[in-house]
Amino acid sequence: MLIRKDVLKLAIPIMIEQTFVMLLGTCNTMMAGHIGEQAVSAIGMVDSINNMFISFFAALSVGATVVVAQQIGRNKPKKANETAKQAIVSGILVSLIITLLLWIFRIKLINVLYGSAEELVKIDAKLYLEFTLLTYPFIAIEQIANGILRGCGDTKTPMQITIFMNLINIALGYTLIFGINALNIPSFGIAGAAVAIAIARLIGTLIIMLVLFRGSKIIKLKKIFPFKFDMEIQKNIFNIGIPAGMEQVIFNAGKLIVQMFIVTMGTASIAANAISSSIAIMINVPGNSLCLAATTFVGQYVGRNDIKGAKSTLIYLTKFGTICLVSLGLIFIPISKWLASLYTNVPEVINISATLTRSNSIALIAWGISFILSSGLKGAGDTRYTMLTAFIGMWIFRIFAGYILGIVLGIGVLGIWIAMYIDWIVRGLMYCFRLRGNNWLKHRISD
Repeated sequence: MLIRKDVLKLAIPIMIEQTFVMLLGTCNTMMAGHIGEQAVSAIGMVDSINNMFISFFAALSVGATVVVAQQIGRNKPKKANETAKQAIVSGILVSLIITLLLWIFRIKLINVLYGSAEELVKIDAKLYLEFTLLTYPFIAIEQIANGILRGCGDTKTPMQITIFMNLINIALGYTLIFGINALNIPSFGIAGAAVAIAIARLIGTLIIMLVLFRGSKIIKLKKIFPFKFDMEIQKNIFNIGIPAGMEQVIFNAGKLIVQMFIVTMGTASIAANAISSSIAIMINVPGNSLCLAATTFVGQYVGRNDIKGAKSTLIYLTKFGTICLVSLGLIFIPISKWLASLYTNVPEVINISATLTRSNSIALIAWGISFILSSGLKGAGDTRYTMLTAFIGMWIFRIFAGYILGIVLGIGVLGIWIAMYIDWIVRGLMYCFRLRGNNWLKHRISD
């Protein structure tokens, strides 16, 4: 397969950025794993909640990315700038509402979702959730701002900011989790991990907002206040963003239910699931990067009304991503135990984690058609269809099959992961079918 230079120019900075995004969570999980089994379990449980809402903010940023990309494709930079302002203000308001509601119900949430977990795990989970909740507005702003820049074709700036954020997180995380005796800095354990990631997110948000206000040739934020809602732009953003957001809520709510299945399997299974998920994110860096590239590419092609170019580029990205992921998966199979041992020294957790990582490496052959095709369809504004597929794949296949395989048949956490692979295949086939016709073009933004 020939490697297209335009794909690499856009995708390589995203790959570097996504590598550091992955490190942001992975380093915390690794360090927490050395605090104890309870800490890594608590982080895994809370991240299941956090990821649902982080994905919702990311989905709202898809609305901004697609609208900006299509406006850039139509050579309408003024409209793109106004879209940026409208999207950021909306994101701040939505994130503040979500943060307030979750803060009110935070204890009930832990007890309802993870009531069967050990008491020490629940205490750590509550503490970690409280700290990370306060960062939701920062996450929303950062996600939307990154989406705006990607819609303009600028993938280097988000990369540079994310690298800087991770350097801060790793340095602060190590210092606050373990302490430094020579400097009389005490160990704060799991609270230190949460504080470190919160400070990193705050700094990243401040930097990216400064970048948008300073501006570039394509995009520049002017005064936000006095602010007036532009209902046409808001409609375009939310017509794409809300279905994409609901897709992520449906998808991650399903993952939360699956996490509840895993909690009943014991602390070793919870910890192994968290570790294997962290390793899977590491393997998926090229795939996630090409997903973001697919949204931008398809959005800009559709904005120029080059439908043939949009379709051929999306198919190319899916094939290229599948080759990359399968190749990486083959590398990770023989080192799965060693990787798991970096997170914990508990033999049972290491063995379960290695089994899950190997199964994931084999199943990656179906990942591209499930996720890269979906991202490309979103670039054309076809988020209602991807929302429907998320419901079908998650709630009809992953949850049902996960319960049967994991609980009823007693396969355990491996059964939950096998159900996840079934979900990938089902949704991937639905996306392939969708791309054959023209219905995926019906929801592109109007002039």
